[in-house]
Amino acid sequence: MCGIAGLFHAETPKPVDPARVERMCTAMAHRGPDGAGVWTEHGVGLGHRRLSVIDVEGSPQPMLSADGRAVIAFNGEIYNFRELRRELERDGAKFRTSGDTEVILAAWQRWGVDCLDKLHGMFVIALYDLDTRQLLLARDRFGVKPLHLARLSDGSLAFASELKGLLAHPLIRRRVDPQALDAYLTWGYVPDSHAILSGVQKLAAGHFLLLEQGKPVPQQRRWYDISFAERAKGSEADLSAELVHLMREAVQSRMVSDVPLGAFLSGGVDSSSVVALMSEASAEPVRTCSIGFDVEGLDETSYAKQIAEQFGTAHDSRIVGQEDFGALDQLAGMFDEPFADASALPTWRVCQLAREKVTVALSGDGADEAFAGYRRQVFHHNEERVRSLLPSGLRGSLFGTLGRFWPKADWAPRPLRAKATLLALAESGEEGYARGLSVTTPEARAALYSSGFADGLGGFRGEDELIALMRAAPAQSGLDRAQYADLTFWLPGDILTKVDRTSMAVSLEAREPLLDHRLVEFAARLPDKLRVQGSTGKYLLKKCMERYLPRDILYRPKQGFVTPIAEWLRGPLSAEARAIGSSSVLAQSGWFAPRAISDLAEAHISGRADNSRVLWQLLMLEKSLAQLEVSG
Repeated sequence: MCGIAGLFHAETPKPVDPARVERMCTAMAHRGPDGAGVWTEHGVGLGHRRLSVIDVEGSPQPMLSADGRAVIAFNGEIYNFRELRRELERDGAKFRTSGDTEVILAAWQRWGVDCLDKLHGMFVIALYDLDTRQLLLARDRFGVKPLHLARLSDGSLAFASELKGLLAHPLIRRRVDPQALDAYLTWGYVPDSHAILSGVQKLAAGHFLLLEQGKPVPQQRRWYDISFAERAKGSEADLSAELVHLMREAVQSRMVSDVPLGAFLSGGVDSSSVVALMSEASAEPVRTCSIGFDVEGLDETSYAKQIAEQFGTAHDSRIVGQEDFGALDQLAGMFDEPFADASALPTWRVCQLAREKVTVALSGDGADEAFAGYRRQVFHHNEERVRSLLPSGLRGSLFGTLGRFWPKADWAPRPLRAKATLLALAESGEEGYARGLSVTTPEARAALYSSGFADGLGGFRGEDELIALMRAAPAQSGLDRAQYADLTFWLPGDILTKVDRTSMAVSLEAREPLLDHRLVEFAARLPDKLRVQGSTGKYLLKKCMERYLPRDILYRPKQGFVTPIAEWLRGPLSAEARAIGSSSVLAQSGWFAPRAISDLAEAHISGRADNSRVLWQLLMLEKSLAQLEVSG
């Protein structure tokens, strides 16, 4: 795993200062502590920071092809590189190294952009062809690895794995994009369609840019999309057997490493499945690690211990407590952009724990999105049945009225907290799913914003992008559309961003076997009934793992990596909650209505409402913008 950065002058080639590219890479030294390199040619410069995992002594980057006609800076892993190498050797290719980087170069020279379809793995590629004077920037199918872009005033395109790499360039402007701010407050992260700073973009998952000197910078082009438009045929038993085969192949391919390797183990279905299949393929005990909390109802370490004992892993665990709150400034610095998924804190801690023993760790990320494991997906699937029974006009009138008058009872048992469900049923499936997935509703944000900021948005709503995405999805059912949105919007923006930044912060390579594209494509073809049955999500995945895992692991209520921020902000950290409204960055921004934030804090601290998620959003926004030193 690595970090890359570079500069490219498209329309008017100019010299590139190697020292400038080096500074951009140095800002991301944590991504690659084992080596660094810079390569420049007239109009182009590539930089690289290396974390050695495969071919540890060889494969320095940027790397020139054997004939010296192409050069690459690459972040990620190609899991089928040995098979590709053999295919290319049969066509006459010669190799000097034993790693995957040189294989990408040869694949480009053999197939051009079509080489992307042949790569199985996680990657961001910056590859310059000296013959065609073209620069390829490409991102993997699901967005495991990131790339940020910016057009600069000198005509160049700057790119870097993290925003901090771009910020090392003196021409980057530090001005907040209002739409990105609204999107952040909608979702708790800045989605790939936006960047918190005006003028910065992200290369979208499954997309590439092919730039050529002497020509304008083109639009991003999609090279991969997941489709839910077809359905697999076969018995449940046959599909279950195929699923186990695909999972086994995905796990084993990601166990190839020249450095110590282990796994994250939460005690949930997904990480336990990965550990079970790793143990099956390993003669040595698998190294595992888990993180718990000092709040009993949220601590899952006993389940992780149960799985560790069952498979005889070498297991370590650690507890996260309220004292870890003191590291939030450091956490905000990892993400650059504001990021309010509170599970980032324990994810960082488990990465630190893993790095004490290993350099590579496998995770269970991606299974919930691919196999419908989230409660919201199950709820949506069942809500769609209700929508199909009633005309939209009647639904809007009936459920909308009930929802508006139903109390927002955050304190009540879950069955009595029906307000969100009623409001969702009054809307279309896409609008209802967006409401359920969002952290703050349009109404809640409107109450926060100053009139000037609200007017400046010009009608923009963060939810509208996800709604449009669902409506255009290659899908058959409402469940398909929800999962498509999770895989293409939520996953790269939240889950994969969280894992990339927290793992790279400690120079740890995280691998996601359950996001193998062949496995996800298989899941997308499953009939709805093999994904959701009643209140059970991930139905087929759980059934096929019954031979490996105990039922109390497979069928216990899903908990997720939940952080006890509500308790912390109401108790020992209440002073922090009260201080958010008076933060110099937020108070002076002009974005928020006077007293709006302090009123939220007081209602939460008193127990009248659970405002923990929005307070956490605002807290992380303040810390992020303070570090970015934005100008407004």
